[in-house]
Amino acid sequence: MKRRSLLTAASAATVMTLGGVGYAVHRRGRNPYYRGPTSDHFDGVRFFAPGQVVDKAQVVDKAQVADKTQAADKSLGDVVRWKAERGGTAWPKRYPSPFTADRPPERVLDLRVVLIGHASYLVQVAGRNILIDPVFAARASPVRFAGPKRVNPPGIAMADLPPIDAVLITHNHYDHLDGPSLARIWQAHQPLVVAPLGNDAILRGYDETMHVETRDWGSSVDLGDGVSVHLTPAYHWSARGLNDRRMALWCAFVITSPEGVHYHVGDTGFGDGAIFRDVRTRFGAPRLATLPIGAYEPRWFMQAQHMNPADAVAALDLLGARQALGHHWGTFKLTDEGIEAPAEALDAAMDQAGQPRARFLALRPGQVWES
Repeated sequence: MKRRSLLTAASAATVMTLGGVGYAVHRRGRNPYYRGPTSDHFDGVRFFAPGQVVDKAQVVDKAQVADKTQAADKSLGDVVRWKAERGGTAWPKRYPSPFTADRPPERVLDLRVVLIGHASYLVQVAGRNILIDPVFAARASPVRFAGPKRVNPPGIAMADLPPIDAVLITHNHYDHLDGPSLARIWQAHQPLVVAPLGNDAILRGYDETMHVETRDWGSSVDLGDGVSVHLTPAYHWSARGLNDRRMALWCAFVITSPEGVHYHVGDTGFGDGAIFRDVRTRFGAPRLATLPIGAYEPRWFMQAQHMNPADAVAALDLLGARQALGHHWGTFKLTDEGIEAPAEALDAAMDQAGQPRARFLALRPGQVWES
């Protein structure tokens, strides 16, 4: 395993302590992770989502002129303002799940989903076992002494994982890409690892033998047994430190199988809703959508890259998904809302939409969903 300098690691931990947002240090330079042709979402150095405002200078809406808050890239001044204004709700040191740690079956022919914690899932479908953004670390951080600390244990112990066929990584933030855990999973299971462009360089920094298939938005990977995974856009960003912002791609995933369509988003802003409409147009209404519902306050700072529960309910409506499960809450404190606020706000948003609460569940670690 390659070692980073303590200074670089501590800087990255500081970024995560600031809610996984950080501030932009725009140096043209070279991209240390990826070299490839320019496209409608890559300028030769940095990735971006078409239609997503990344630079505050792009904001022209008169309603935003005074503040220009909707850009994904934040300045150091924005971070200082957030810290100065921060009146967030404190979290308890422990928030144990009411569900006992799951011991999954070795294989499932239909569809079984369990939340490991935060944004980490085990998806068992059509005989394939798939991990999404597996984070088993005590902190969402590159170091053990700083960064957001988990307040409940993983909903599956790593030793209790069934044979893992594939690992899907949505993006490289430390609450989604846990390098040491991935190295252990690789050594134990030798899964196919699928990630967006540029993330292979990061992953192989933890184990140079790891086999990583990187793809661009719009591309697909066959996982076997009639199961495929498709990379689709998200309104988010990436960084492992202070100087590599948006130099590795991020994505959402669509898993297609004989058991239907499963749409998974690690992190995204709602934007204009086009990314959700496009998924429904291309793949049809999903059987299941797993959507983030946390890390959204304050809105002026988080809105461009993190949905709140009302946004997630609006996304569910555009997708037409039969069932939704909510994640990205209740394990790592990244932003200002209280620990139970996302689940409470989700219920309120479903009530407001005239939808049964059971159609969109805020999962807790170890909680299993089976259709």
